[in-house]
Formats: sequence, C-alpha cells, structure tokens
Amino acid sequence: MKVVVARALPAAGLDKLTERFEVEVGGLPYDRDWLLEHLPGASAIVADPTVAIGDDELDAAGDSLQVVANFAVGFDNIDIDAVRARGLRATNTPGVLTNATAELAVALMLGAGRRIAETDRIFRRGRWGGWEPEQFLGRELAGATVGLVGFGRIGQRVAELLRGFEPQLVFTAAHPMPEAASKHGAEQLELDELLAVSDYISLHVNLTPETKHIMNTATLAKCKPGSILVNTCRGAVVDTAALVDALRDGPLAGAGLDVYENEPAVPEDLVALPNTMLVPHIGSATRKTRNAMATLCADNVIAVLSGEEPPTPVV
Repeated sequence: MKVVVARALPAAGLDKLTERFEVEVGGLPYDRDWLLEHLPGASAIVADPTVAIGDDELDAAGDSLQVVANFAVGFDNIDIDAVRARGLRATNTPGVLTNATAELAVALMLGAGRRIAETDRIFRRGRWGGWEPEQFLGRELAGATVGLVGFGRIGQRVAELLRGFEPQLVFTAAHPMPEAASKHGAEQLELDELLAVSDYISLHVNLTPETKHIMNTATLAKCKPGSILVNTCRGAVVDTAALVDALRDGPLAGAGLDVYENEPAVPEDLVALPNTMLVPHIGSATRKTRNAMATLCADNVIAVLSGEEPPTPVV
C-alpha cells in the first residue's frame, strides 16, 4: 500500500509508516503539482492545515484511497462532504496538542496585556528613555474577566491554566455545558454578552461556515472598550480588515494572534500595528506535541489500512 505525505511528517510518525508501507513525501515547500502527480494508487493521504484536499486530490488518488489523515486537530482544509460521499475515512489529531495550544493562548494574553512585544521592539531599537510612572501601562490577568469563545478541550485547558491568576471566567458554547461550567467556575453566556464584559477574549472554535468571521465589524464593536483579543484556533474566524479597524480605533486595546486569515500572507496594516503580538502558527510547536501528533496521525493511517477503526476519526 502507498501512503502519500503531502508535505512533511516528523520522524515519530513517518518512521511508523515507512516500516509498513511504501511512503512518498512531498517535502517543503508544498508543491501541489507534485502531490497530484504522486496520488494515483495511494491508499492514504497525510495532509496538514496548509494542504487543501478536495475533489481534485481525491479523484487523483482514485479507488485505492481509503483515508485522509490530517496532521492537525482542525480539518477545515479537507472537504469532508467529498470524503464522506466517496465512502472514505478522514482523521485528525485532537487531544495531544491541547496543552501546548492552551499554554500559547495564555502566553498571548500575558504578552498582549503587558505589551511585551511592543516594548521589546521599542527597547531593541534604542527608543527607551528610562522609567516613567505612567509608561507602557498594561493590563493584569488577575481579577480580569476572561471570555472563552468555545469551550472544548483547549478552551477548558485554558480555564485550568488561568486558575492561578484568579480571573472571572465566562464562555460560549453551541449547547449548554452546566457540568463544565461548574467544574471550572465559569459562567456560560451568549456571544454578545461575553464580548460586553470580557477584558480578554480568547477564541477556541473550529472553523466552519457558522464560525467564519464570527469576529467581524458588528461583533468587534460589541467588545468591551480596552479589551484584548487572542486567537489560536483558525485565522478565518476573524475578519482581518475589521480587526485592524478595531485595533486602530477601538474598542480593542490589543491582540495576540497565532493564526491568520490567509496565512502565510499577513496584511501589512496588521503587522504595522504596535498593539499586536504576532507569532507564526506555533500553537502546537513543541517537540513533545508535534511528535505526539505525528504518532497519532500515523496510528490513524495504520488502523484504517488494517481494516480497523482509527483512534480519532472525523468521518
């Protein structure tokens, strides 16, 4: 059986695959033409958030294809309806990246709230003239209201990590979550209510047609003046142009972003804003986590190609 890795996979997963299958690896940077050329006869495709898998890719693989295994927890890059229509399986890598992503979300809260990136740039450029009583004033997490938009694995882990700061926690979810609310001492609100009271707003939703641009001109206008937006889920849940306006003119005081609407392209208008902390999609970027993701990704492929149920199916 042939497994086609569209770009790359850490050795923790790649070695497991090469022990069992014929494996072809596209390498970096991503070359879609290479992928389409090598897909015929593939039993499995290993993709990642930068690789779109749709009708063209599925048809190129042909009748041999059994599974599309995503090296990510999100799967908006895969046409799930097309996979389902062909009777194929799709998998992802949830759970193993929960803590790493949650830690980064908290780091971005702290970084944007205390203006760490902004003041680092000022300091390195030799523009600091010495201490002043009201210089570079930021915001503390302690006692703040933190709004978590989405309260799945990552959102709840963020809640756990924030306990030591003793914030007020509120969250939104698609359905009532009384047990989770009680466990984490959090209050479930509607989105508009959350935006109005939150000093920090942290996004933890899957990218779907319903959540695309959930943060837009109208919703951003409802944010509490001086609040800080953090996004570690998917860039397209935020309307970038609306975000830039909200950071320039209010109500947002700052933003900490790990993901971007059309990454790796990031608008210069956003990059130029001093009140942003911008990092390049590193939510799961620890050695431990990426190895665990690669292992789970490989285990999903092995299970499906062995006629077994994969550990973490999407379809």
